[in-house]
Amino acid sequence: MLSADAPVSILDYFGVPYVADRAQPEPEPGMPRKLAWAEGATARVLAWPRAVQSAHGRPYTVGDRVVYAAVASDETCERWLRDAGGRWDAVVDVREADGARRASVWRNERGDLFLPFDPEHSMELLLTERYRTAGRSFGTAARTTAVALYYRIRPAIPRPVQMAARRVFSRAQGEAAFPAWPVERSLHDLYDLFLELVAELARQSVPYIAPWPTPSTWALVLTHDVETKEGYDNLDRLRDIEESLGVRSSWNFVAGRYRVDDSVVRELISAGHEVGVHGLYHDGRDLESRSTLEKRLPEMTAYARRWAAVGFRSPALRRSIDLMPLLRFDYDSSFPDTDPYGPDGGGCCSWLPYMIEDLVELPVTVPQDHTLFEILHETDGQVWHEKTRYLRERGGMAVVITHPEYMGDASARRLYADFLETFASDPNAWRALPHEVSTWWRRRFASRLVQENGGWKLEGEAADDAQVAFVEPGGGSSARLRSER
Repeated sequence: MLSADAPVSILDYFGVPYVADRAQPEPEPGMPRKLAWAEGATARVLAWPRAVQSAHGRPYTVGDRVVYAAVASDETCERWLRDAGGRWDAVVDVREADGARRASVWRNERGDLFLPFDPEHSMELLLTERYRTAGRSFGTAARTTAVALYYRIRPAIPRPVQMAARRVFSRAQGEAAFPAWPVERSLHDLYDLFLELVAELARQSVPYIAPWPTPSTWALVLTHDVETKEGYDNLDRLRDIEESLGVRSSWNFVAGRYRVDDSVVRELISAGHEVGVHGLYHDGRDLESRSTLEKRLPEMTAYARRWAAVGFRSPALRRSIDLMPLLRFDYDSSFPDTDPYGPDGGGCCSWLPYMIEDLVELPVTVPQDHTLFEILHETDGQVWHEKTRYLRERGGMAVVITHPEYMGDASARRLYADFLETFASDPNAWRALPHEVSTWWRRRFASRLVQENGGWKLEGEAADDAQVAFVEPGGGSSARLRSER
């Protein structure tokens, strides 16, 4: 049985069964956290140093994994390991981006393991995007100020000038080393690495609650941001394609920029689609400060009630981890997994949902049509296909944004239809609306695994349709997936 000296966020996220000692205070920064496996007289420990919250990291390779972390050097780790006693051997190298060895994963003769960084701190840095401000440079601060100023003066800038400036700026944005685009794997490599170490500690299969309801192995979520009246007047450009292929999507309307007829909302919902709120004016300022959000929120909330909308997406994916919970929507979908070409840059690196306090976050994981066709001048859907295949292979969630404004060209619509024909027919895909994913994620979070008759049983709100997955020692977290009740 697994036990820990305090709750472990990665185990909680995946629903791995363990017992946490909630009576003990959190270890001081720099002191080891401990996760133990005990069976009869046998006991082994996985330990790691608890990071200082202000610490900032960078990408490293751990074996064949890419991990973003604040890594302690071998010299520092050896001091801790001497205190633990016994003989410890370096078993996996931790290397810098240039290949230089920085540290190691350690193991002793009993099978105890030591990880030279705090995996929970790494997870928190990425999901909250706090890596963008940890060790904040003058250049980072200047960019933030410049973006805020741009959105204040943007209404006075002609649209062609705006687009020309975005294309010039995109050349510099595309040089960002982290997060990588269009795929940033560090967070999910971290999850796989940590769960594999837990399985190695236990020397047997370790169960967790699979991300998706049975029988699905990945999710496809279609969304549209309707930025202007032109887009609103041309919903059928994309709706007809989807309905002809038997799929449905979410339509995010701007509450105060153009008039949305209630009959259009009712028709979309009755046809199986969903409607969400896409900010108040689409001026990029809804989340610029708490005072601005508090002034605008009552009107956005009123439109949400009128449209039966439970989801929010911030215009231009402008976001704030501290302000998002104030929205009080059921879910948000404003954090990209990686988006160097967006106004805010960065990304949360996740292709699974996660919680921001009581808000379910559904990351945007497939590059937007606007980015590909308007900014980068791509002429095919290759990036869409490559990224979605990758997400499918790793059991992720493909959240797609397209805009009826930018899909006026028949060739672009053919690319979208081809994309849907390729992926929406996949029998392993859960074709879900955003509110369905949010509801599922809450139900999954409200469920747990318990042992019964030598196997594992699901209890809780998702017990009837959740799946049990297993991490095998040395086999990866996707090695085996089956349902057990």
